[in-house]
Amino acid sequence: MSRGLRNCNPGNIRCSATRYLGEVRPSRDASFKQFATMAYGYRAMFVLLDTYARRYGLHSIRTMIERYAPPSENDTRRYSETVSRLSGIEADRHLDTRSHDEMVAVVAAMSRVENGVAAVVEQVEQGWQLYAADRDAGKQRQQR
Repeated sequence: MSRGLRNCNPGNIRCSATRYLGEVRPSRDASFKQFATMAYGYRAMFVLLDTYARRYGLHSIRTMIERYAPPSENDTRRYSETVSRLSGIEADRHLDTRSHDEMVAVVAAMSRVENGVAAVVEQVEQGWQLYAADRDAGKQRQQR
């Protein structure tokens, strides 16, 4: 079993000061975050990619992967091409990080690259549901 799956961190998100819902703290892995369930690990991926779009203006698979898996550590071109092929979304097409269909496909593809096995779609969907519920609750708070 891959490290990402053992850590319930299918995106292999590195340890950082950023805290995510469902994160196990402290992580028992010195380099990578751990999550209570795979759904929380997938939720963290959705949150992180949405942050890339909103904070840094990264709106395509290619630009997001360049930040997520930098060339200093990864074959970023191959990673982007693989995610594009597996998701069915062109690498340079503008992504809507609030689109269920687009982001579930992208995150499942990224998990495949990170862990070497296909993502369990039900777990990706559960992660999306957690992410969407938090996002929608935030919108309601802002409207009050």
